[in-house]
Formats: sequence, structure tokens, C-alpha cells
Amino acid sequence: MRLMWKSLDKMRCLRKRSTIPFLGFLITFLLFLNLYIEDGYVLEGDKRQLRETSVHPSSSERYVHTFRDLSNFSGTINVTYRYLAGTPLNRKKYLTIGLSSVKRKRGNYLLETIKSIFDQSSYEELKEIVVVVHLADFDLVWCENLVQEITRKFAHHIIAGRLLVIQAPEEYYPSLDGLKRNYNDPEDRVRFRSKQNVDYAFLLNFCTNLSDFYMMLEDDVRCSRNFLTALKKVITSREGSYWVMLEFSKLGYIGKLYHSRDLPRLAHFLLMFYQEMPCDWLLIHFRGLLAQKDVIRFKPSLFQHMGYYSSYKGAENKLKDDDFEEDSIDIPDNPPASLYTNINVFENYDATKAYSTVDEYFWGKPPSTGDFFIVVFNKSTKISKIKIVTGSDDRQNDILHHGALEVGEKLVGTKKGKQCSSYITLGEFKNGNIEVHDVDHKIAFDIECVRIVVTGSQKEWLIIRSISLWTTQPPSQ
Repeated sequence: MRLMWKSLDKMRCLRKRSTIPFLGFLITFLLFLNLYIEDGYVLEGDKRQLRETSVHPSSSERYVHTFRDLSNFSGTINVTYRYLAGTPLNRKKYLTIGLSSVKRKRGNYLLETIKSIFDQSSYEELKEIVVVVHLADFDLVWCENLVQEITRKFAHHIIAGRLLVIQAPEEYYPSLDGLKRNYNDPEDRVRFRSKQNVDYAFLLNFCTNLSDFYMMLEDDVRCSRNFLTALKKVITSREGSYWVMLEFSKLGYIGKLYHSRDLPRLAHFLLMFYQEMPCDWLLIHFRGLLAQKDVIRFKPSLFQHMGYYSSYKGAENKLKDDDFEEDSIDIPDNPPASLYTNINVFENYDATKAYSTVDEYFWGKPPSTGDFFIVVFNKSTKISKIKIVTGSDDRQNDILHHGALEVGEKLVGTKKGKQCSSYITLGEFKNGNIEVHDVDHKIAFDIECVRIVVTGSQKEWLIIRSISLWTTQPPSQ
């Protein structure tokens, strides 16, 4: 254990290093630590030494608080939080929404963000969420004044247990002096982002047992209408598949969804490497370490950055998510299915990517008359709407120039996979797209297959950007 901790000290003393060597060391260290602990080799004396070790001897007391729980990555960090408004309910909710906020030199958007969360949620949705605000500024007068405003404007949500305001005391923070200046960032910038990592770590730690899922937001965000319903639809569609982080915005720390069971490990992770790099970079490494290789991002985005001034020095920050839609959130159901095509696939742009709600697509070589692309459902289903989009913004001619959309029944097995033996045509593609409403009123049978048929050969390649299906919802009981 001493050898391992010396390696950590050495890592802290090294200055500028590239991301790849850092990630390699990170993986090695975490695997070694995990094996070391799981095999039961951590002796009490070594645990004591781990707690007493300090990178900055002058701040050893702070490191006792910060690193005392490194021997248990699945457990929460021992922090005594201040409850500034509200208290947790005994009943576990579906979703926790976490916000961390500090005093800004220009502008303050926290109240607008909280208001947007509540205003864009229905009464039924409000029953399933809890919002936790971590006021992470050490200016206690500012915190007290802001808490008074929050309490005055959102008293009924606080009473109902939907809003909590907390603070992690300053004495639990590690040293924010003499930090490593990776990437040649100025000292104040390094201090800001390092403290921000710890702010989020303490917020994640607090939220561990409040709900099944956790959504990370920033304190200057606008939400889409009924975002929770859209989230639940996506989560349901991913049942049975492995994921660590689902993304509902392409900006910063906005709209990042986790299983609550992963929060303790993520909190420890941010604390261990708080001074190495910005939080959004650490989130990417964490996702990779837990074996989610690719980004899983959904469109349209459910959250939009609305702040004009950054919390760092009040600098201008005009970033916007151009995939955000406030009122037209209509994420498809896309029931479980297998996909087959006889169109030659280019590289790894396989058929399944056209059916995913993630930002990816199918890409094939020029199709010929009679070629097909089939979606075969795991079980027959009633479909209310079908929308298929081909081509992309940068390859606008890679569309289906001549094609028809069909739905089928009477599933049979063939050498090329399962297909339906009977089809009905719903319509022709126009400008590479097709959208059919009220399918369940036009088709008398439960649908087992959806088929795209090429009705004319083309010289251009084919991108199927999205196949979106909406099922008929059963009446609520």
C-alpha cells in the first residue's frame, strides 16, 4: 500500500503530461487499488497511513477528510453537510437533479434554472423528482442571502421535499493552493476548475441514495417541456443494455444522466483527480473506465445553456446547443427489434445505427432496385406513427431517391434472417424522407415488420439517418 501511495505522490509531482499516458496510469492505478482492496490485503496500519499521508503537509487535516475513504470506492464519503433549506424525504424518488452554484461576478441564473425545472414539469412528474442545490461558495453571507431568496420563491417545493439546498463545509475541501498547472492554465483558472471538481464530488456524494437516477445540470440552464417523461422513455428503451452515462445535451456538464449506484465511485474519482483536468474531461475518462466506449447522446437535446456570463471571472459565454427543442420533445418509442439489409454496409455504419435514438446513422454503398432494409420486431406491435429520414447535413445527396415504406405481418424464417411474408405499402419517399401518421387506423393487423424497399437504382451512397417509430399507448388504468 505504501508503494502504491508513493506512486500517487509521484504522479502529483509530475508537471505537464499528455492525456494518453495519464489515462494509462489512471487505469493501472485504479485496477491495482481495486484488486488490492477486494482481495482483503488492506491492513489497518496501511489504512491509517493512507489517511495520514499528505501531498501538501501544511494542509494534512484537509486531506484526512478528503481521502480517508479511498479504500472503499463503493461507499459514500464521510462529510457532514449543512442543510440550508429542506430535508430529504424517506421515500426514494425516480430522478435527482443536481446543481452546484457559486457566486458570479456578473449575472446569476440559479433561480431561473430552478424555476424552469419546476415549470416545465407536470404535477405527476414533480412527484418523481428531487432537486438538490449545492451552494459551493465559501462566502457565507452570499449563501445566506441566496437561501432566503430560494426559500421565498420556492417554499411550497421545499415543504413538499422536492427542493433541498445544502453546503459542504470548507474544512472538508482539499488544498486549493500550489496546484499542478496542467495545460499551461493560469493559477486562478486551475484553482477554479479544481474546486469545481470537488464541488461536484460532494454534490454527487450527497445524492447517492435519493433516487434511482441522477441528472447533472449546470446552474444556468433552461429545460424542455416534460423532460422527465422524455427521459423515462429513453431509459425504458435502454433496458437490457449496458450504459454508464447518457447525454441529453452536447454542452459541458449539462444533461448527463447516471445510475445513482455509480455516484459514490464517480465522487471518489473526481476527488482523486480534482487538480488534473476539468470536470467534463474527467467524466469522459470515468465513462471509459467503466467500459462505455462510445458517447450515447440523444437528440433533440432536453436542456439549453442560457447563461451569458461564465461563473469563471464573469467572462462571456454564449454557447448554445443547436439541437435543443423546448416544446416539441417527441422521442420515439422504437420497440425492441432486429434489423436486416442486403445493402452493402460501409465500415461500421451498420443497420442498427439507423434505429437508435442516439446521434448516429446507417451508411451503405449505392443501392439497387429491389434492395431492402427491414426492422423485425421482437413481438408484434401497434404503430401510430413512422418517420424515416435519409441523408445528412454534410452529405445531402446520400438520400434514398426512389423508395417505398411497407409494413408486414406473418413472420417467417429465411436464410437471410426473419422476414414477413405479407406487406402493405404505406407510401413513397419524397426528397429522401417519409412520415406517416395514424398508422394504427390504416392497418388492421398488429405490425411485425417495417420495410424500406429501393424502387430505383442510384449512383449515390445511402445514409439512413433515423428510423423513428411511435407505438400506440394503452389507455391508463
